[in-house]
Amino acid sequence: MSVLTRDEAQNRAQLLDVHRYTVELDLTLGAEVPPESSATGEEVFGSRTVIHFTARADGDTFVEVKPAVLHSIALDGQPLDPALLDGNRFPLPALSAGEHELTVTADMRYSRTGEGMHRFTDPSDGETYVYTQLFMEDVQRVFAAFDQPDLKAVFALTVKAPEGWTVLGNGIAADDGHGVWTCAPTPPLATYFMAVAAGPWHSIRTEHAGLPFGLHCRRSLAEHLDADAEELFEITRQCYDRYHEKFEEPYPFDSYDQAFVPEFNAGAMENPGLVTFRDEFVYRSAVTDTERQTRAMVIAHEMAHMWFGDLVTMVWWDDLWLNESFAEYMGFQILTEATRFTDTWVDFAVNRKGWGYDADQRPSTHPVAPDPEAVPDTASAMLNFDGISYAKGASALRQLVTWMGEKDFLAGINTHFARHRFGNATLADFIDSLAQATDRDVHGWAETWLRTTGVDTLRPAVAEAGGSWSLTVAQDGTRPHRVAVGAYDIDPVDDTRLIPRGRFELDVPHGESGTHPGRRPALVVLNDNDTTYAKIRFDAASWDAVTAVLSRVPDPLTRAVVWNAARDMVRDGELAPKDYLAAAAAHLPRESDLAIVQGVLGFARSEIADRFSPADDRPAALAAIRDICRALLRRTEDGSDAGLRLIAVRHCIAAAAQPETIQEWLSDGSVTGGPELDPELRWRILYRLAVLGATDERAIAAELELDPSATGREGAARCRAALPDPQAKAAAWEQLFSSDSVSNYLFTAAAQGFWQPEQADLVREYIPRFFPAAVDLAARRGPAIAEAAGRHAFPAHAVDAETLELGERCLREAEMIPALRRKLSDQLADLHRALPIRTP
Repeated sequence: MSVLTRDEAQNRAQLLDVHRYTVELDLTLGAEVPPESSATGEEVFGSRTVIHFTARADGDTFVEVKPAVLHSIALDGQPLDPALLDGNRFPLPALSAGEHELTVTADMRYSRTGEGMHRFTDPSDGETYVYTQLFMEDVQRVFAAFDQPDLKAVFALTVKAPEGWTVLGNGIAADDGHGVWTCAPTPPLATYFMAVAAGPWHSIRTEHAGLPFGLHCRRSLAEHLDADAEELFEITRQCYDRYHEKFEEPYPFDSYDQAFVPEFNAGAMENPGLVTFRDEFVYRSAVTDTERQTRAMVIAHEMAHMWFGDLVTMVWWDDLWLNESFAEYMGFQILTEATRFTDTWVDFAVNRKGWGYDADQRPSTHPVAPDPEAVPDTASAMLNFDGISYAKGASALRQLVTWMGEKDFLAGINTHFARHRFGNATLADFIDSLAQATDRDVHGWAETWLRTTGVDTLRPAVAEAGGSWSLTVAQDGTRPHRVAVGAYDIDPVDDTRLIPRGRFELDVPHGESGTHPGRRPALVVLNDNDTTYAKIRFDAASWDAVTAVLSRVPDPLTRAVVWNAARDMVRDGELAPKDYLAAAAAHLPRESDLAIVQGVLGFARSEIADRFSPADDRPAALAAIRDICRALLRRTEDGSDAGLRLIAVRHCIAAAAQPETIQEWLSDGSVTGGPELDPELRWRILYRLAVLGATDERAIAAELELDPSATGREGAARCRAALPDPQAKAAAWEQLFSSDSVSNYLFTAAAQGFWQPEQADLVREYIPRFFPAAVDLAARRGPAIAEAAGRHAFPAHAVDAETLELGERCLREAEMIPALRRKLSDQLADLHRALPIRTP
């Protein structure tokens, strides 16, 4: 399939003005499929598209479509030869200036990879659902289009669906009583925003501010959606109202539906009027309040896109970051201001920011706003959908708001919306709108923050003399920072308590704090409120205070900043993994913030134990994690904090070295002292038992019979791949790399189970096989599976020079699609970083 280049898109945008798409989809195709197709009715759907457009001059162009069968194509009523289709492009040579109508009729393939029109049959009840995910260049998998973000047009959609189905779209959908659904025409949208979700949905509807709101999920999840419906609607209403307080432009679409769909690759997608979410957000089992907060943040994030992304859309994919950074920043900020989740920036600090820091220190790093020449085509654009575009970009915007003030920032945003509503805009347009609202040099700020790569490091030096103290900051990097500095003292009465002395702001570089009266504080924390993007370090006395009283720091956001710094110090080889675990052992048992507990335990388990600790030290690392979890379990025996107890139970399971305790929990159906085991915990235990060789196929099959849901199937696939048995490994490998029918979610589950540090000898023979197998798989199945293979099927446990050499040779010598190359490059960069830490 040809990828669209930026030059091609610019030329086509200069030639064409696209007015309207009339799209008719037929989801009822049966066995009567044309003889020229090898597909069955379950594999294809009908697609007919009429495109009304104007050519501004005589010229040549093309339309994209990727059909199973192209039945016919006609320009202004004159048939064209379907055989002229070249891959995914149909040429339109010698167009004359003026108005045109292009009609394309085809059968299109359903997807099993979450791209295009994804089709899913629920194993719980046999019901089938379909939905679209048309990001980047997957529109052409569903209907013919001039597929680029700056050729916006009106969409008029009609869908023929099986009896008993409900069809959702960007506009309000109406049923004619015979299975034909017509969606209200949209305002001008980019092609990748057209959305359909169809099936026997369980739906809950309400109204707010005169607008229809809806929640939708599979019928098998109905009771779970019902249980959370009021919470979901409340968050939606609160965010909607808060955005209308901040934005002068009203919500631009006719309804707001939120559909929780199966096997969704991303967290959510901001389709105008029809946001699609992964349906893991419909909780079947117990979750923590932090997980509910994450779901609420995603709701706020996607709603921000209705303005930034949908109303005003980028011209080309080099400005993808603008969509995601803005929505990421606004999602956390709006949640903090408008809902009960007032500490959302703690979660951002401890669980999102590291994503940006890690990405920014790999060879694949790129500026938040890359030069247009660095994004020459859609394949390269997809690679920037990462922690830099999300977490670093949001951090940069948070620093911008700190620097220029929220009032001026919002004034610039509202100018931007007014200037470009239902149109397209660039970074230059955005910066111009901000500059109009302030006297500050926003253009200069953008150059230093958005056009550069890497993470600055800030190191404090504290001096004390003559009854006063002072602070200077050494900077490794060049960006300007306005940082808050927190000063803390040990309570003279109770040396386990920390007392805030005060907080002041400092500009870096060129900033000195001056002198402050009194002795130096016991603890000095740079970036105390986490409003800039930089790694921080501590002077020696402050680090001593950290190790002694970290859990007594009063503000959870400051504690998150400190834990992030400790994480960075481990990754940079400045703090031994065992010392990180010692700090966790000393302070997590007294930690009250769930996001911090989850983040620290997660890093300890996945990075400290599995990657950074030498093999001989891994049992002790797991034992330390278990000890922390037991302390948390003892602390919560009275039922005082169910969320904290749930985190402790999960990590106790994951760190189990012997099967007896967790096997007893599984047999009893309950953890000693609670909680009772729900399906999620039962699958966690069975997975760990599989890794330890303490269960078998019969037990997995029995558990699947108890939970025959989609999640149950994934749990079974993960457990089977984790069994320490040569035949089980061979079967899992075959499923991963030889079968092209396995869905994206089942692929991921099997990949997650395959490699285990406990089974290093058993799977060693597969390490050299992984790299050529992944290259072949990615070529066959495309970017979504390539990304999953690079992320989940990579032998991350094998932190050794041999694996690094195999991977680097593959990068040098193999031809592979860009999505896989990027994932392998990142994995090998992380392996390269881990090697000297693991083998000092």
